Formats: sequence, C-alpha cells, structure tokens
Amino acid sequence: MSLPVAPKPSPRRFQQASWDEPIVFELSTPGERGVLVTPVEPVVREAVGDVVAALPEGMRRTTPPALPEIAQMRVLKHYLRLSQENLGSDLNVDIGQGTCTIKYSPKINDQLIEVPQLRALHPAQDPADTQGALEAIWRLERLMAEISGMDAVSLASPGGSAGIWTNIAMIRAYHASRGEAEQRDEVITTIFSHPSNAAAAKVAGYKVITIYPDADGYPDLAALQAALSERTAAIMVTNPEDTGIYNPAIKEWVDAAHAVGALASYDQANAAGILGITRARDAGFDVCQFNLHKTFSAPHGSGGPGAAANAVSAALAPFLPGPRVERVDGRFVVREPGELSIGHVAPAHGVILHVVRAYAWIMALGAEGMLEASRIAVLNNNYLLKKVLEIPGASAPYATGRRRIEQVRYSWQELFEETGISSEEIGIRMADYGFHYWTSHHPYVVPQPFTLEPTECYSKAEIDEYVAALAQVAQEARENPELVRTAPHNQTVHHTHHDDLDDPERWAITWRAYRRKYFGEAPDGPARSALPDAEAALAEPVAVGA
Repeated sequence: MSLPVAPKPSPRRFQQASWDEPIVFELSTPGERGVLVTPVEPVVREAVGDVVAALPEGMRRTTPPALPEIAQMRVLKHYLRLSQENLGSDLNVDIGQGTCTIKYSPKINDQLIEVPQLRALHPAQDPADTQGALEAIWRLERLMAEISGMDAVSLASPGGSAGIWTNIAMIRAYHASRGEAEQRDEVITTIFSHPSNAAAAKVAGYKVITIYPDADGYPDLAALQAALSERTAAIMVTNPEDTGIYNPAIKEWVDAAHAVGALASYDQANAAGILGITRARDAGFDVCQFNLHKTFSAPHGSGGPGAAANAVSAALAPFLPGPRVERVDGRFVVREPGELSIGHVAPAHGVILHVVRAYAWIMALGAEGMLEASRIAVLNNNYLLKKVLEIPGASAPYATGRRRIEQVRYSWQELFEETGISSEEIGIRMADYGFHYWTSHHPYVVPQPFTLEPTECYSKAEIDEYVAALAQVAQEARENPELVRTAPHNQTVHHTHHDDLDDPERWAITWRAYRRKYFGEAPDGPARSALPDAEAALAEPVAVGA
C-alpha cells in the first residue's frame, strides 16, 4: 500500500525557527570554560623569551579581554540555533540576490579548500613549501587569460570593487608612463554600469562623465562620442549592464575610445551569461575584471570574502599588481612587483581559497560546460522575465520588449501607484515564504526596483516556485495591504525600522559599542550584560587561562 501525499501549496508554507536566543555575551558565566589552555612549559618560555615585552606599550593590554565564558556544548547549541534563523543560499531559491550572482558552489570544492595546506597557509611561507597553491594561481591565471582573450592576469585583488580599483590604478599608471597623466583627467561610464566604476574613478582623482541610455534603452553611442576627447583617460563600462541589457555596439564604443587615445575597461564581475560566447579582447578592451566569487562559483555572501581576476592586454601587463607567480624550470617562484607595477593591492597573493574553488569549477566544466552554463543562465533568465511580466503591476523598464542576458532590473511602480506598497515591503513579505529578495543598488533610476538573476543553477520548478510567491505577494498587496506592510510574520525577526541605521549615535555593531551607547559604559570597562543576573557576574572577568 502507498500513503497518499497531499499536494504542496504554491507558494509552499514556511515558518522560520525562532529561539529568542540571547547573544553569546549574555550567556556568559564566570569561570565556565570551553577549553583549558595548557600553561606554557618553562623550556618553551626560556627559548622564546618574553614575547609580550617585544610589543609596543600601546599594543599591550592592561586588562584581560572581556571574552564570553561558556562551555563548548552551549556554544554549539547557541550557534546552531542562530543558523536556523538564517536564510542562506543553501536553504532557499536565491534568485532574488540580483546582480550579486549567487551560484551553487559544489560542495566537493569546499572539501578541497579545507585541507590544512590551504586553510593554514601563511603569506610569508617559503614558496618551496607552497608549490601546490602557487601552481593553482599560475594555472588559473592562464585559464582566465584564455577566457578573457587577454595576455596577462593577476588574481591579487580581494573583491569586485577592489578589482575595479586595480583597473583604474593601472590605467592611471599607463597614462603617467606616457606623460599624459595631467592631460587625461576624465573617465566615462554609463548610468547602469556598476557604481563601483564611477566611484573608483572618482577616488582616483578623475572627473566622471555618466552616459544615459538612448531612446531604445541601450547605451547611447552618440552621447559617448560627444563626451570623448583628448582629456578622456578611459571608458569604464559593465556589459551586460546591471539591467541585464547587453550593449550590441560595444565594439564601436571601444573603437571610439581608442580613437582619442583613451583606454577601455570592461567590468565583467558578472559574466554568467557570456562565458564561451564572447570575450573582452574580442571587442578590443584593454583591461577587464571578473569576480571569481560570482561567475566562477566561489560562494558570495554578505559582502565577502571576494576575489577578482584582472586581465590586461600586453601593453598593460607591466602595470599589473604584484606579487606575481612565475614558472621557472618546473618550479613556481614569487616575484615582487616590477618598476612599472602599481604595487600591492592586497596582502600576498589574493584570496587563495577562492582561487582554488574557481580553478576546480572551471576544470570540472571545461570549455563546453561553461558555454552550456551560459546558455542555461540566459534561458532561465528569459523564462523568468516572461513569467514575472505576467504578474499585474510588474514591469521591466528600458529596452521594453527586448530579451535580457542573465538578470533583469524590474519595477513595481505600477503596483505601488495602485496599492501604496513599496518594493522594499514586498521584499520583506517574500521572506515569509522563505525567499530572499533584493531591490537595487544606486543609482535608483528604475522606480520601485527589484533585481532577479536565476543563473544556470535553478530548475524550471524552482523558478516557478519563486514567481508563484511573487504573484502571491502582489495579490496580497491589493487585497490586504496591511498584511504586507507589517511583514514579516513567519520570520525570526519582527518588523524593523531604519531609525537605528540612520543615526550613527545609535549604531551598535559590536557588544562593546552596544554597552557604551546604551548603558554609558567606558570603552575599556568590563563586559556587562543587559540581563540583571549576569551583570554582577561579569563585573570581574576571569583572566584567560586562569
């Protein structure tokens, strides 16, 4: 006999765990230990000496650190409970992360990086003892050169925005080497390129000119040509743009920049829909950067850690940051930055764990596999686009009716005008169905935005499930707007307000800051808890190892 299974509703029911869990400092009990630190043996102390005395006086503690005192089992339960109160990429259909590109990272890749030879790798370790890690860097650089069509690659940049900064630093150094640094003081970007491009150029001292779309919603070539001059240092563009629109005239853009002596920088942080289809060098770009933690499957969560790959033409190769890994007589050696190099942009060789993950992902898929992944990402995105536009009140501004590449910046403006429910409120209500949802980064040109990106990782059934939840929330906005406005209802947290986030005097991102701002404690005072019974106990913390 078989048991009948009731069909699951769409969207499915979801109720998040809620433990009302104190923070770890509030669980602290004086004298409780998770581990007993072995006293230093006299022979070791004699050999090493007084290491504390070698520290500058300003770096020496006068009081023990106010660390929580708690047993291992209680620590385990505490953090396990907290994990149940999260919506992570391994738990939900993370289509709603938008331009951040949350892709599935094969768990075998996580196993690869857990070996102590990588986890415990020290930047100052002798290269003779790190040949495997250095080889992974060297090989991935060559793979990224092939994927981009460029001549040389550095993996030193520790994230996407850092990679864009590295691009503009190399551009500035290139023009300086030609005696044109003073003359070329302008950088051109587009309104829908990632804002880090404009920000990095501004920080580097350039005047930033922003190009808006033409009447069809595409990057405006005529506006670019009008803005270009002998003062232009570079164009810095994202393609596809953060709306999901691919610029079909991108080669004309690069040619126009080169015609006035400017360089062309390609922000390929998200290349999920074009791998194996087109390359930066095919359009004539001089420099580009990829986010390994997006396109190449290394996990991307809450802003880090990240890793970027900067790829350049032969003319810009001397300006790449260091150190560089070279192969000499079958061995891998580390070279410090050369005379023209922009120097170090991060400690050591970059984020080696992401390097290994990305290398493993590329080698597992191969060229045909990456091409197929791109095709599926584009197919998934355009299926999602069709389904979302069937929801009343949803739209996709710019290039209306045109297909997009691997993401779309949508708008709830019609729904907002009808119901007064904002995109942000819809996103909060989506969490009640177990889904993440993101609006947009600045500039907020699209009204009431929300940005979705399915990548190649999600099935048709999962995309349908996500769209069903969106449609349900849109219906609730019309029929019961207060339900949406007061969400979340099935989450750990209650409805929150931004007051504390808008007032620096009330920010409290650490326990010490919380005690100082809300209880008036001195910064170097003993750890105190908001719980009355723990407050007295923590007044005299026990020294570590006591």
